[in-house]
Amino acid sequence: METKIRCAWCEKDDLYRDYHDNEWGNPVYDDDKLFEFLILETFQAGLSWYTILKKRDNFRKAFDQFDYKKIAKYNEDKVAELMQDAGIIRNGLKIKGTITNAIAFMEVQKEFGTFSKYIWNFTGGKPIDNKIKKMSDIKATTPLSDEISKDLKKRGFKFVGSTVVYAHMQATGMVNDHVEDCWKRK
Repeated sequence: METKIRCAWCEKDDLYRDYHDNEWGNPVYDDDKLFEFLILETFQAGLSWYTILKKRDNFRKAFDQFDYKKIAKYNEDKVAELMQDAGIIRNGLKIKGTITNAIAFMEVQKEFGTFSKYIWNFTGGKPIDNKIKKMSDIKATTPLSDEISKDLKKRGFKFVGSTVVYAHMQATGMVNDHVEDCWKRK
């Protein structure tokens, strides 16, 4: 049986390996999926990505499968309901930020046609290959994530600091940060 060499960060367990092998770093151009990753990344701020992955199905259920059109209409009753949901991260600011982000997301869609066109414009529509040799070469932020973060904030998005934005870029394949000996690198 052949053993796949992977990025070291994902070797914790099968949940992490599956995420690495099937999602992380794959270019995502679908607005629904880009929104899901954006919201998950904003909830991850200050926590581990593993915590978010374990709760991902709960987030999907609680946030109407990340339907930004529905989320944009959430009211205080829905916020209160979400604050009681032990299956998600119960942070009132992040929950309200999700509503704000859904509204801002749709504004970007109005301006650019799709959020995908907007976000991928920063990389010329193609992934940036960072040619990572070892895990310690991976940065938490880059000048580009700083630029995107600043632009998102200008457009009204919340919880989109440069670290969150760079994690989003990695997750959605805007950058290829797989280490050189990882099977996904190719």
